[in-house]
Amino acid sequence: MDAVNTVAEAVLVREGQIEAVGTSDALLARIDDEAVVVDLRGRTLIPGFVDAHGHFPGSGQTVFSVDLNSPPIGSVTDIGELIEELINFAGQRSDGWVVGHGYDDTLLAEKRHPTRDDLDRVSMDRPVAIVHVSGHLAVVNTVALGILGIDESTPDPSGGVIVRDPQSADGRRPNGVLEETAARSVWQYTLDLGVMDGVRMTTQAAAEYLSVGVTTASAGGMPITVAKLLGVLSRLNQFPQRVALFPLFEEVGEDLLSGEIVLDDFADARVSAPRVKIIADGSIQGYTGYLSEPYYVPFKGDASYRGYPSVQRDELFRQVAGLFANRIQVAIHCNGDASIDDGLDAIEAAMNLHPWAEARPLIIHAQMTRLDQIERMAALGVTPSFFSAHTYYWGDRHAAIFMGPERAANMSPARWALEAGVRFSSHLDTPVTPMLPLQAVWSQVNRESTAGVVIGPNQRIDRLSALRAVTIDAAWQVFMDDEIGSIEPGKRADLVVLSDNPLSAENIRSIKVDRTIIDGATVYIRP
Repeated sequence: MDAVNTVAEAVLVREGQIEAVGTSDALLARIDDEAVVVDLRGRTLIPGFVDAHGHFPGSGQTVFSVDLNSPPIGSVTDIGELIEELINFAGQRSDGWVVGHGYDDTLLAEKRHPTRDDLDRVSMDRPVAIVHVSGHLAVVNTVALGILGIDESTPDPSGGVIVRDPQSADGRRPNGVLEETAARSVWQYTLDLGVMDGVRMTTQAAAEYLSVGVTTASAGGMPITVAKLLGVLSRLNQFPQRVALFPLFEEVGEDLLSGEIVLDDFADARVSAPRVKIIADGSIQGYTGYLSEPYYVPFKGDASYRGYPSVQRDELFRQVAGLFANRIQVAIHCNGDASIDDGLDAIEAAMNLHPWAEARPLIIHAQMTRLDQIERMAALGVTPSFFSAHTYYWGDRHAAIFMGPERAANMSPARWALEAGVRFSSHLDTPVTPMLPLQAVWSQVNRESTAGVVIGPNQRIDRLSALRAVTIDAAWQVFMDDEIGSIEPGKRADLVVLSDNPLSAENIRSIKVDRTIIDGATVYIRP
């Protein structure tokens, strides 16, 4: 994964660093009797996978939250099963909030979100909260609404919606569904973890990531309580991965702009803090992504509905300009193309006010990026991170429900980016989808949906480019490409041994990770 995509025969590692790359004969001539020689026996060695954007250690939340995913990820198919899973889980944790994650209204038989009344069947005494698979919506029961202070008189927060029951007496009764900024008020309760739950969550996620070859994880927009825990646990060697942490602007932004704190305050041990994250819009599959044209199937019958921004345009301009002025790198979450327009406009305005060649602004997800926006990214030096596995997990529904076949064909447009010379990465947004880096590679190469339909064949890319998107190019986006991401002398020996060659294997997704190595030390071997 170096600049010219060299394929070599052997690598020499000393004290955690790559010392040399070359032929077996040349490197064997340089070793002494204490050297350990590993014969790959036909396997393939690549750099460790770099998670460009996710929510580590969120996949470990199963220690305090029940998995409510539907197939192909989970097993819940209707609201009755969802309620049963929550009741069973509540019996295992006798007090506190009953929490679930991963439900998908479009995959439930009822084709709707659960409501407060549904969740009241779980408990009328304990707060219950479930998080949508997108992470951008939540549903809570009556007890939880009371704790949150939400009732008929509560106004919608800026950038969010408290969904109401139109059949209620005044049409103002909250039905329990909370969108975007309204849903984030739930986090302070559901993620108010005890020490043991925090440790268990992190160590479980770390083990999962190692088993699939992830040597550098991403904690994008994790709440500060979890972010601070990561630094402590890294210092105590509770997990071996490097972690790129993006604190949320809405939590820390004003203190960063005032100079009261700096990003490095969040760095500790193997945790770095290369960027701050702004959530500019929501989720396409949650109908909260902000589009320039309406959704394909009208939302609640409104044929003009285009979603909405989580951060208003003028405020986004202020935030991005402030970060540029203070030389703080930004990552902006933009799913819909109207949000991408706002993000690119804000970046261009900030560049004009505060020129900064090293800014390397990042657009996270960039899901519905248009061709003209790719061309603007090239001109502005903006880099996107595509959620390419969407073509597998949601591609069929994007084509049929959310975007329609024409727009869906160009979601996560990696081919356009390649042709325009725009450097990009690919991510899985874990725990939104499982941490499977080779799934991300497979999706960029094949773009097949769960139904086996190719979603936009013209946006397919070659295998090598897809591998770079989860190694060196992802490392470049988090300013770690001088340390990791490729097998080159002077870099850290973060490596993965694969059971087959991803450049030639018939099925990329069937390849197994046989060994994961961090700083030259083996941290995982496949049983």
